[in-house]
Amino acid sequence: MPLSWNEIKSRALTFSRTWADAANEDSQGKPFWIDFFEIFGITDKRVATFEHAVKKLPGLKAKTDGFVDLFWPGMLLVEQKSRGKNLDAALTQALSYFPGILERDLPQIIIVCDFARFRVHRLTTGETIEFAIKDLHKHIRLFGFVAGYKALEIKPQDPVNIKAAERMGRLHDALKASGYTEHPLEVLLVRLLFCLFADDTGIFQPAQSFRTFIEERTAKDGTDLGSRLGQLFQVLNTDEAKRSKALDEQVAAFPYINGKLFSEPLPMADFTSAMREALLDACALDWSAISPAIFGSLFQSIMDEKARRNLGAHYTSEENILKLIKPLFLDELWAEFEKVKSNKNRLFEFHKKLRTLTFFDPACGCGNFLVISYREMRELELAVLRASIKDGQMGVDVHGLIHVDVDQFYGIEIEEFPAQIAQVALWLMDHQMNLRLSEEFGFYFARIPLRTSSYIAHDNALKLDWNEVLPAEQCSYVLGNPPFVGKKEQSAAQKADLAPVFAPINGSGVLDLVAAWYVKAAHYLHGGAAASATNTRCAFVSTNSITQGEQVGVLWGWLLAQGIHIHFAHRTFSWTNEARGKAAVHCVIIGFGLEDRPGKVIYEYDDIKGDPHAMPVANISPYLTDTASVLITKRSGPISPVPEIVFGSKAVDFGHFVLDETELPGFLTKEPQARPYIREYIGGEEFLNGSKRFCLWLKGIAPAQLRAMPEVLKRVEAVKQERLKSVKAPTRALAKTPAEFGEDRQPSTPYLLIPKVSSESRDYVPLGFFEPNVIINPSVLVVPQAGLLELGVLQSVMHMAWMRATAGRMKSDYQYSAQIVYNNFPWPELSQTSKLNQPLAPVNKAQAAIETAAQTVLDVRVKFQSGDKPATLADLYDPLTMPPELLKAHQKLDAAVDKAYEASGGKRSYKSDAERVAFLFELYQQYTSLLPPAPVKTKRRAKA
Repeated sequence: MPLSWNEIKSRALTFSRTWADAANEDSQGKPFWIDFFEIFGITDKRVATFEHAVKKLPGLKAKTDGFVDLFWPGMLLVEQKSRGKNLDAALTQALSYFPGILERDLPQIIIVCDFARFRVHRLTTGETIEFAIKDLHKHIRLFGFVAGYKALEIKPQDPVNIKAAERMGRLHDALKASGYTEHPLEVLLVRLLFCLFADDTGIFQPAQSFRTFIEERTAKDGTDLGSRLGQLFQVLNTDEAKRSKALDEQVAAFPYINGKLFSEPLPMADFTSAMREALLDACALDWSAISPAIFGSLFQSIMDEKARRNLGAHYTSEENILKLIKPLFLDELWAEFEKVKSNKNRLFEFHKKLRTLTFFDPACGCGNFLVISYREMRELELAVLRASIKDGQMGVDVHGLIHVDVDQFYGIEIEEFPAQIAQVALWLMDHQMNLRLSEEFGFYFARIPLRTSSYIAHDNALKLDWNEVLPAEQCSYVLGNPPFVGKKEQSAAQKADLAPVFAPINGSGVLDLVAAWYVKAAHYLHGGAAASATNTRCAFVSTNSITQGEQVGVLWGWLLAQGIHIHFAHRTFSWTNEARGKAAVHCVIIGFGLEDRPGKVIYEYDDIKGDPHAMPVANISPYLTDTASVLITKRSGPISPVPEIVFGSKAVDFGHFVLDETELPGFLTKEPQARPYIREYIGGEEFLNGSKRFCLWLKGIAPAQLRAMPEVLKRVEAVKQERLKSVKAPTRALAKTPAEFGEDRQPSTPYLLIPKVSSESRDYVPLGFFEPNVIINPSVLVVPQAGLLELGVLQSVMHMAWMRATAGRMKSDYQYSAQIVYNNFPWPELSQTSKLNQPLAPVNKAQAAIETAAQTVLDVRVKFQSGDKPATLADLYDPLTMPPELLKAHQKLDAAVDKAYEASGGKRSYKSDAERVAFLFELYQQYTSLLPPAPVKTKRRAKA
């Protein structure tokens, strides 16, 4: 066990006095450095080598071969000189040895010394410190690595994390190729991970004991490495008092670890020289700098070759974890600490409270959320100890004062390997925080052998009763990041898991996988069948889909009925990580529970890739708005007296009726008589990006005319045959009318077109008018008989805000819905008397203003869409390229629409979309309260 800093400092003072007059390198150099290591309690002469032979840089005056005065591979190189010698020359000489040293053996620190002065060069930072021998005790922490103390500068984005995973990946691949696979391979790698970490953080004494063991006690060809590791693991699992007296001294020096980490017998792995080298390369890294918070996921990714190509793409960044845990519990605990820190008794009770808190992640993966939560709880406890111990005095034995421990942390993970990693990662973080505590108070503190452990259940969280892991009445916080799998991407096994979870929820087929964790959490909060409800609080990271579109009414309708209240929420932000191949998903964070807690907060993002700002609110709706918890469900018709909206037509032609711009000329050359039956065929892509497609529109064609066009007839015959081959009965029935579209919804009048999918980056989704001879496809919605008024309202920022709040998403793009967005939208009252029976002022001016402004928008568009280089709507509505003239036209339209809403209680101006949505939800409630129930038909229409 490492000495305490107080003891090390005391020994440093003694060393300085003992060697104050030393001067001769030849006679005093070696005993000088032997005594130096004894400052740190290291008496093992094998940690470093005196007069280590290496090749020097050619061209120097000295011989090509040289001898390093003292060399500790991977750790330390010392060049000792007699008193008064030039230390600059000594440093040059030390650096000249580097070409003769293996890369993995290059030192972290160079020390040049003439007995009177130490000059320390930290190669990792380029830092140089020089001091007199009498001041060694003041700088002794520079050498903390000798005793296993290292300054904790853990950086999740540090390249060392990825480098470590890559080196372990090479070893994993070699072992797997040798036939050592599955469970034994996973356990072996977890054990090696622990040993590598222990080698650099003082668990193994002296530092680099594991590396030295491999180098000195195993054959270079690797043939005995597997058996020697097996022996070491057995030793690590055996109490020192029960070990064989004949055990090799070097192996016997390893501590008893416990924690069942090394208890399972493993089949012996066969190593080669290359595999041994791969392990030694891994040993060469400074594992004290590895972040346990993220390394678990990186480490897991080495098990999958595809995942390794995008290494780290799916681990959760520390920044995002803090977004969840701070409002869930951490901010509140720190605020409580600030209130009690000056009161000894209340501080004592607060410290006791920290020990009673429990944390449960039912989709824990490699434990990222648990590890960061544990670290933050230890940081808080450290602050408590500082406040408790007067004047921050050093030399306090804190062994009995540390209450927070890993056994307060629980998880469920469906895969075995990540579950093991999660448990080990918590131990690693525990040790790092213990070192931090030792730095703070002087006494060395470690929990080796391991007496406690977290409980990570290797099980399926959707099948397991969570109370079997941690009874709900004993749980303080449920947290985590359940898997991101959309309804269409769910595997058959996942759908089978979901069926019993979603059984009580009508319409659950639209729900994403993450919704199941909310449902399970709601059951858990009620404490199970026989228990009373708990005050446990929950927070999950989720894809934003569960707060948009049809999923809201289905999921949150059920959750609200269970008494769930939302306490805080991060609105949509871009979920990224710090590794290469960054994955970006649009996410939300929702904190919830059965209590209707005060102090609700919405974290709003002006830029989804930026930082949020907190907005205190009275209530948080399932749409994450500061409104009442109103749910927008599918509706078969609009709540306002406006034209009906219809879906685009569906050809069901298997591509035979549709031609693009390049195909059309050739087709008409072969079949010129078809020209009258060629129509422009428009969808969202064509409308927004200006491309052209055409279709054969044969509705009502005379049989004789059809037979007169053989090329057309071939295509009709092909459509018939494809329809007949379909496994769907409705599609086969369509074979009886093969010349017509399968689903014909073509308007007979001019219509307003709305693309179903549009880029999230647009402030406005562009809409447009078309004549009935332009055929619509399924990627658009249309409003027949719409005019400038309808265009103006639907194109306004008011409707755009409503759409962003209620629409679903196609990936991250808006997915406009007829039954959710359009039919539930509360239009401004533009009649002389409102349906709320409230008299209104004349509104003809308001309608005229909207129509005039809408026409101006169309006119400005035409201006930019004509000429030699016509702009597409995608160009015109890209926020980076939108012409100021068009933006100004839209702003005038927005003002006109806002003015029309004033009669219904709207404001003259709004600070944000959130304000607009809050108003619209209130208006929606007024409108729908006067409507008779009109549920959407539950019987599904057969699709072709």
